[in-house]
Amino acid sequence: MGDHQFENSLSSRRILIIGSAGQLGVELKKCFAGAGSITAVDLPTVDITKAEQLRAFIREIKPDIIFNAAAYTAVDRAESEPELAHAVNAQAPRIMAEESLRSNALFVHYSTDYIFDGSKTGAWVESDAPNPLSVYGASKLAGEQAVAGVGARYLIFRTSWVYGAHGKNFLLTMLRLGQERDQLSIVDDQVGAPTTSNELAGATHSIVTGILGGKFGDAASWAGLYHTTCSGSTSWFGFAEAIFTRASELLGARAPELTPILTSAYPTAAKRPLNSILSNEKLRARFGVELASWESALDDVFEALIEGRKN
Repeated sequence: MGDHQFENSLSSRRILIIGSAGQLGVELKKCFAGAGSITAVDLPTVDITKAEQLRAFIREIKPDIIFNAAAYTAVDRAESEPELAHAVNAQAPRIMAEESLRSNALFVHYSTDYIFDGSKTGAWVESDAPNPLSVYGASKLAGEQAVAGVGARYLIFRTSWVYGAHGKNFLLTMLRLGQERDQLSIVDDQVGAPTTSNELAGATHSIVTGILGGKFGDAASWAGLYHTTCSGSTSWFGFAEAIFTRASELLGARAPELTPILTSAYPTAAKRPLNSILSNEKLRARFGVELASWESALDDVFEALIEGRKN
């Protein structure tokens, strides 16, 4: 069966994207445009912290596929708002999973590298023991466990350092600060894989399309948790260097002087893992999907930024 036949299997599906205004939600809408009947929602249309409102909304839409692109991602603020972080990142995904099970819908959820403590020397695999250092990480881990506990037809894509051409993220923050300051100090001892919302949405589309077309067998053979990041790795300092190199060459932006610093020199409310590198071997082996290198994905984001300035 060719890919176009898999694509056709989407044409009659009811698709619900929750968190559609966020950077991942926007890219999911683009990837699945024309694939079926799409309902894309965010606040204030539905408040996912209100359980009964969320259940009623899902039952009204009767989706065949639910994408949960909503998350509480204010890592430092979560330390003082643990209840809200858990409501968004753990309780709401459990309800979505329960409603998916009730109607036999496919449920796609996203998680984070911050469920690990960063102490491993190599790349983290899905079976490694989680040990979150922050409220945010703990809330996302609770969400993973809740979804897996409900079971049924679910996919959890655990990713890292997500950014894109829109939204709130490290790249856009760097570009703004680069115009405001002559010097920036950037943490150099935290390493991971910057992953674009575009690559993440594209991988999701490829896998979901294949599943609906019967390419990967029944749910028992594919349901579960998968690490899903761009390939390669760098530090936040290395990422910032790459950003400003491209910003200077492609956008004519002024590049500030960058100074590498240790995490200990930049105290934050929440602790971050030093090693966030995730192995994507399980994803490749099961679905034959591999995301672009983080450098290539960064080039694509700059292309989108340039296009955005033209329009």
